[in-house]
Amino acid sequence: MKIYEILDEENKINIGVLLYFEKKKEFIIELQSNIDEWMAPLLFTNLVKNQIYTVPRKMAYMWVKERIIPSGRQNISEILKNHKMEVYDEMKFLELSKGKCSQDSMYIRKIDELPEYVIERRKRNVVDLVVCDGWKILCFFENDIVKRVDMTELSYVDGISKIINNKKLYQSCKVGTGGYSITFDDAIDISSSILYEHGDILPISRNDFICFARNNLLDTSECCELLECSRQNVSYMIRHEQLNPIKEDIKGNLYLKGEIVKNMW
Repeated sequence: MKIYEILDEENKINIGVLLYFEKKKEFIIELQSNIDEWMAPLLFTNLVKNQIYTVPRKMAYMWVKERIIPSGRQNISEILKNHKMEVYDEMKFLELSKGKCSQDSMYIRKIDELPEYVIERRKRNVVDLVVCDGWKILCFFENDIVKRVDMTELSYVDGISKIINNKKLYQSCKVGTGGYSITFDDAIDISSSILYEHGDILPISRNDFICFARNNLLDTSECCELLECSRQNVSYMIRHEQLNPIKEDIKGNLYLKGEIVKNMW
């Protein structure tokens, strides 16, 4: 991840930071919480009015696009050649221009470490999740809080109706870049701040889930060892519904230890 301060040269103020995730080629902007809508970039005025200071990836990308040469420029191939670039790269163009734009007096400057206010905010970012039945998702946050979020209660969020009416889309859920959101099919994002605000706290930690997985999920070989039987015996038990794998794969299955123990009684 690369970090850049966003500075306003004319007003001599620090607007915030631009985060660039190199592998995903995605941007997030963290605005200072002491700026108002008059200080903020025009694109983010409504966010700041609503005291939202973390700019999501799509809107951050729009801000970047406003400040660089568009990919559809007629002589783009010559421009790329002049800058010794094989392919169009938003971040390289942004660095070349220092993020300057004719519409305002802002520019970017690379820094090595995240500011304290960004570190503090990131404690509410999602680090892991579990997609559950009933349109509920368990979200594990960086501050070790675990919350269960009911997607049906987020009807005001764009795209929610699509999610709860399409099981395949719902099951595609994963942690978004930087943990700033969860994303469905990498197209519909729900910010971590919304999840943190609306989720119900569970009296359990992410480490509890890790311990459960480590001690209670067994592969086929471990299943055979515990039952003191062959793989053929295990296959027989599955066919006769004496044993139900929780995950099946051509390379092997996974079983709950408690389910196996029941077959030892």
